[in-house]
Amino acid sequence: MEKFPLKGNREIVAEGNSYITAYQSVLKKSNGHTVNNSDSQYQEHPLATSSGSTAVTTSLTTPDDDEMIDITPRSSPSEIHQHSTHFSSYSRGSTADNSDMERGRDFHGHHQPPQTQQAPQRTHPHVPTHSAFGDILDEPHDDIPGIGQYDDFHTIDWQRDIARDRMRHRYIVKKRQDSLWDLVKGAHDAWSGWLCVLLVGIAAGCVAGMVDIGASWMSDLKHGICPLAFWFNREQCCWPTKQSVFDEGNCSTWKTWPQIFGLNREGTGAYIISYIWFILWALLFAALSASLVRMFAPYACGSGIPEIKTILSGFIIRGYLGKWTLLIKSVGLMLSVSAGLTLGKEGPMVHIASCIGNIFSHLFPKYGRNEAKKREILSAAAAAGVSVAFGAPIGGVLFSLEEVSYYFPLKTLWRSFFCALIAAFVLRSLTPFGNEHSVLFFVEYNQPWIFFELIPFVFLGIMGGVIGTMFIKANLWWCRFRKFSKLGQYPVMEVLVVTLVTGVICYPNPFTRMNMNELIYLLFSRCSPADVSNPLCDYTRINITYGATFTEVTQPGPGVYRSIGLLLLAFFLKLALTVFTFGMKVPAGLFIPSLLLGAIMGRIVGIAVEQFTYSYPNVWIFTGECVTGNNLITPGLYAMVGAAAVLGGVTRMTVSLVVIMFELTGGVGYIVPLMAAAMASKWVGDALGRQGIYDAHITLNGYPFLDSKEEFAHTTLAADVMQPKRNETLNVITQDSMTVDDIEMLLKETEHNGYPVVVSRENQYLVGFVLRRDLNLAIGNAKRFIDGINGQSVVLFTSVTPTQNLGPPPLKLKKILDMAPITVTDQTPMETVVDMFRKLGLRQTLVTHNGRLLGVITKKDVLRHVKQMDNEDPNTVLFN
Repeated sequence: MEKFPLKGNREIVAEGNSYITAYQSVLKKSNGHTVNNSDSQYQEHPLATSSGSTAVTTSLTTPDDDEMIDITPRSSPSEIHQHSTHFSSYSRGSTADNSDMERGRDFHGHHQPPQTQQAPQRTHPHVPTHSAFGDILDEPHDDIPGIGQYDDFHTIDWQRDIARDRMRHRYIVKKRQDSLWDLVKGAHDAWSGWLCVLLVGIAAGCVAGMVDIGASWMSDLKHGICPLAFWFNREQCCWPTKQSVFDEGNCSTWKTWPQIFGLNREGTGAYIISYIWFILWALLFAALSASLVRMFAPYACGSGIPEIKTILSGFIIRGYLGKWTLLIKSVGLMLSVSAGLTLGKEGPMVHIASCIGNIFSHLFPKYGRNEAKKREILSAAAAAGVSVAFGAPIGGVLFSLEEVSYYFPLKTLWRSFFCALIAAFVLRSLTPFGNEHSVLFFVEYNQPWIFFELIPFVFLGIMGGVIGTMFIKANLWWCRFRKFSKLGQYPVMEVLVVTLVTGVICYPNPFTRMNMNELIYLLFSRCSPADVSNPLCDYTRINITYGATFTEVTQPGPGVYRSIGLLLLAFFLKLALTVFTFGMKVPAGLFIPSLLLGAIMGRIVGIAVEQFTYSYPNVWIFTGECVTGNNLITPGLYAMVGAAAVLGGVTRMTVSLVVIMFELTGGVGYIVPLMAAAMASKWVGDALGRQGIYDAHITLNGYPFLDSKEEFAHTTLAADVMQPKRNETLNVITQDSMTVDDIEMLLKETEHNGYPVVVSRENQYLVGFVLRRDLNLAIGNAKRFIDGINGQSVVLFTSVTPTQNLGPPPLKLKKILDMAPITVTDQTPMETVVDMFRKLGLRQTLVTHNGRLLGVITKKDVLRHVKQMDNEDPNTVLFN
């Protein structure tokens, strides 16, 4: 017996040339004798007890029985792989007892004969490791379906799942030496992550291409149709006649709705018919989008980024990343964008790509069965979503790192980069933007900016922070009103009303009538002397001589003044409409509306700066730079900087925002102005309000999101936060004195997600922690498949078998017990506890004093305490 690998010894003992059956199960009984369980005629179910005539059990006389390791009889490596019947899902690296996990029956409780076949004479190279959950980690699967999973709207335990994956990986690495097939399986496990993100990138690029093409076609359908090929949009319809830049007066192949009805393009009647058809198509598209979302996929509404952030932080929302959500979100997004609502498709593309990542992760059990590992694929998918939304793969990776992901190791960075690259390549192959560039708004100016322009650039950043904060507060006010009033009971009607109002007030203004992407491109564009179609370029150019030099003065014409007035009106209309639109029950993004608001503001400021410099070219701050024959001031650059400023004020992004903007436009030379505006926008926004739009909606919905960017500056202790409070009853489970009925009554009377296991109620020294879900599943499984288990069966969380066998057999549940829970003392500062929850991804921690259990702190308790310390309502945290 001294050669058995007891108490954590993982060495294999070889005697001569014989293969030692070193994993024999040593069971315990009160008679004090030791027997080899391989001599028993039958072995037990993993949750069964050792009583009756089915198994002869004795006791092993050692100083510390409770730390003995079960040793299961195996004859060869192949039989170890073939007949291993359980695997601990979780481990934190400690050695534990497994004598309550006999493995002789199959899952349905049928007896299996003992293994007596001898293997070839060689030393066995594989040793099962042991987890903190008291079982041998041999084959990576669970005896009880559902053990180790999480309920809906619950938080995952990162440490638990990461340790589970480590044990699975160790098993695969050790098995690679056994056979060629195990080597192939090990190689597949190694590159399965790259294969998964490759599939996600390809699928995300294809879906994004279809969404772009479909939205473009349906948006143009509101204005007319291509009789030669109705599936062509307006630009494609004009390609055969080489009229790539559409103008209603010169494209003969595209027919407007008045022409379809036999009228001319121009005139009062044509205007009225176009107006009516514009609104009818918008109402039809909006009604279809809202109805599809309500009937088939309620989770498909909104942007999805707040929920994606919460899911990536370790929260479970079943169905939010499912196939129905993917389908309805894709179709509904095309419809809502085509309806002309003040929303964009870029934010929802992150949700769509995350749905794709979730679906493909289930093809690989390494990710599909482990929630923490699945988050790595979802982070890469989020990067691919931004990549296909803007044609900005690097910005997508930084967006996932800065704004979305909670856990972002280096290998996830590499895979996110690869996934974003593949997605951008696939989208570029489909060319949905209709040009040779993969960016959404390509700018053609390369004029250098002047140093004094940093002043208006910073001013744009300040205004972006102010506008962003105003929008966040107004949108939150409206969303709360929608949530707590009768308006929330009529989501489709709300969508139709907002669509009708949007169509009625936006059609008369040519800037609000056009697609928002087209308007942003128009605002970003540079005026050339030959450009006569753009009303923003109605300039009169005059050369004025200053001594030996001359300068070109651009005097605005009536078209510029009229455009400024229409743009100001469009700014306030779009700002108000975005407040009411974002949060409706249709797929709706916020990137494009924010960019549009900033581009309008920036273009107007750019025109003002341009006129000021050419009206006063000798002012000392210009240092003579404007006295030249070149037009140095580019209003389109101001539009680009303003767009970044407002988007930064709304989302509070910085690094990823700058990278997205120069990838979006191709203006790499304007990184410094973009950085100045983004930084000023964030500073002002943080001064006026702490949260960006996504964090604000997370708080509004009550999701348990613990932001790692915020600091906990209070001086409370763990004893101030733990549940229950002092002098209150702590609900615990004893290790060997409670029956099945007692456990079920405790589960019925309480709603805790887990229970500490202690030695006894009088001696409350901590033994471990068990989850509510695992308890329910284990007890239900035992009642169905193990004979003799009833309400009077004693539930054991220890490997010590009772000395008397009167009554029903006991139920051993040590397999589901976490024997290494994270603990803190009652005097631990809450700053340390909060950091533990943030950096370790804890679900709960136990509070002790001198080794005795005092209470539990859950993630929900931490969030409520943080809100209470910040003088906010702690009851707004709704989920666990």
